[in-house]
Amino acid sequence: MTIFRYIPLWLHAGVETLAGPVVMVAPFVLGFGQAATVVSVLIGVFLIALAIQIPGPQRSISLASHASFDYALAVFAIASGLTVGVATGAWGPAVFLVGIGAAMVALTASTRFSAPRGA
Repeated sequence: MTIFRYIPLWLHAGVETLAGPVVMVAPFVLGFGQAATVVSVLIGVFLIALAIQIPGPQRSISLASHASFDYALAVFAIASGLTVGVATGAWGPAVFLVGIGAAMVALTASTRFSAPRGA
């Protein structure tokens, strides 16, 4: 259903570019444990890596693949958050990671993955 896809591709890339460093820095600011910090940094790195694949006509991956990677990264964030919460009992970082995953699902589901002509 494309009726709910209001976010243009350029804005999707911008949100991922800004969210990546925020997700990487948050565990240090919020005092997460080692496991949640590693997962958050990995998610942030992958967000930035995916965001830089979007601009221009010479993409390394297709837009459909980008959407699939976004969903896979969201599932990883949610699963990692639940695992961190159950394994360590630290539910603050778990809620943060699950929230990041849910936000990624919402962003990806709301994005029009179509490039303008010539791009």
